[in-house]
Amino acid sequence: MIQHPANETEVDAIVIGAGITGIYQVYLLKKLGLSVTGIEAGTDVGGTWYWNRYPGCRLDTESYAYGYFALKGIIPDWTWSERFAGQPELLRYARAAADRMDVRSNFRFSTKVTRASYDSTTNVWTVTLDGGGSLTCRYLISAVGPLSATRMPDIDGISSFEGEAYHSSRWPSGPDGGPKTVNFSGKRVGVIGTGATGVQIIPEVAKTADETYVYQRSPNWCTPLGNHPLSETQMTDIQSRYDTLLEYIKTTPTAFPYNWHPLKASEVSPEERARHFEALYSQPGYGIWLGGFRDLLVNIDSNQYLASFVAEKIRQRVKDPETAEKLIPKDHPFGAKRVPMETDYYETYNQKNVHLVDIKESPITRITPTGIETEAESYELDVIIYATGFNAVTGALDRIDIVGRDGTTLRDAWADGPVTYLGVQTRGFPNLFILVGPHNGAAFCNIGVCGGMQVEWVTRMIKYMNERELTCVEPSEAAQDAWTDEVYRAFQRTLLSASDAWWVRTVKKPDGSIKKRALIHVNGGAEYRKRCEEVAYHGYQGFELA
Repeated sequence: MIQHPANETEVDAIVIGAGITGIYQVYLLKKLGLSVTGIEAGTDVGGTWYWNRYPGCRLDTESYAYGYFALKGIIPDWTWSERFAGQPELLRYARAAADRMDVRSNFRFSTKVTRASYDSTTNVWTVTLDGGGSLTCRYLISAVGPLSATRMPDIDGISSFEGEAYHSSRWPSGPDGGPKTVNFSGKRVGVIGTGATGVQIIPEVAKTADETYVYQRSPNWCTPLGNHPLSETQMTDIQSRYDTLLEYIKTTPTAFPYNWHPLKASEVSPEERARHFEALYSQPGYGIWLGGFRDLLVNIDSNQYLASFVAEKIRQRVKDPETAEKLIPKDHPFGAKRVPMETDYYETYNQKNVHLVDIKESPITRITPTGIETEAESYELDVIIYATGFNAVTGALDRIDIVGRDGTTLRDAWADGPVTYLGVQTRGFPNLFILVGPHNGAAFCNIGVCGGMQVEWVTRMIKYMNERELTCVEPSEAAQDAWTDEVYRAFQRTLLSASDAWWVRTVKKPDGSIKKRALIHVNGGAEYRKRCEEVAYHGYQGFELA
């Protein structure tokens, strides 16, 4: 290991990011006896729950299933107030976990990594910081998160708007770390975007805004969240079953407390399908997406059964037939994009102060000092909210100049789509570990659990190396090629490839042709973890250790 002086400019490991994955990685590496420094752009821990504090922000995962630190016994006394916790509670949870693990003192907050370069002669990474200065480390670990690189739309005149403007992932903070209260009363508010974030924001804004204009390019399949408070009795029962709950969700494809129906949709009668769909629709959470018939995401006929069912629910809930039809997706199968979990989202369009603007039919041409112009109309606004999402999975890494062996950048290595082995490493970048990134089983998963288990696997690998006085690891070219090909082929076999969801990167070839590259591993978390354990059992087969 590197000998490090008191000023800690030389450490064994650097972890980028202080979200739930990053703080856990720092904790476990400290337990190994390594010197560890964490780098975080924010002023505190929390990651997603630090940055995303917009009105209505909450989990779409059951709180107890997301709460890996409680399930693992780090904060077993944690009590959730709701089935799907809101952002303020989730930030308190992350802070409590960080305090219990005693990792805050390891982090440099309000600091960004601008560059990381690998020196093959010393087998050391040099990490350059935005405030000046640099650190060196043996192991560089990215925990920047799959949904952290804010994406603003490319619209003329954005900076000219003279009213209030907010991006959902950079909402101003209130005194408790929750959202700053923004008064929409008497104001005309425009919300651009109807993804998972927009679907949470829009009903909250519409409660008090004088007028709410929703700018929708493509509708999403949305289903009820079904949130409710957890009673003391319910929470006590959950706490008494932590071990069982964790072991169960580790067996499911996405670490949610649901599993696929054992039959295909075509193997049951129309009446039985309808009963099953009704039960799933009225059940809280993602059961309708992740607990349906087992061929939902691979068979278009099976998918259409459920899509038609949900479309009819939208027609029942939205009074105006024309508006209802605009809210029903026509461009992707059910579940091919993330299914936003909503609370009274569709009923919001029954309010007289809510207006749906179809910007596929009439695109936004520019932002003006006083509002938004489309090809068809001008809208005078006091507030614009950009619910336009993220450059997903690879976006935060793209913003760091990561230079590997022979001067190759990670951006160049991934120009045609990510190439990885187990989604953990890329050849040419020794000792760089990527958590919850492309091609691993944590990005398309309940990150609270899957991210935590990936941290544990990486920690065991580093422990294995240290015990054998190994100091360098990267994948073999053959292992990387085989894994990357498997990820892309598996993705193409599913209906997920039929969308432009955040887990798809569109690559434009020199000849002008377009191809889609998967950013996620779709074979399921349980299968992914099995493969990782097989690799570890065989002495980390497919990795070159030296």
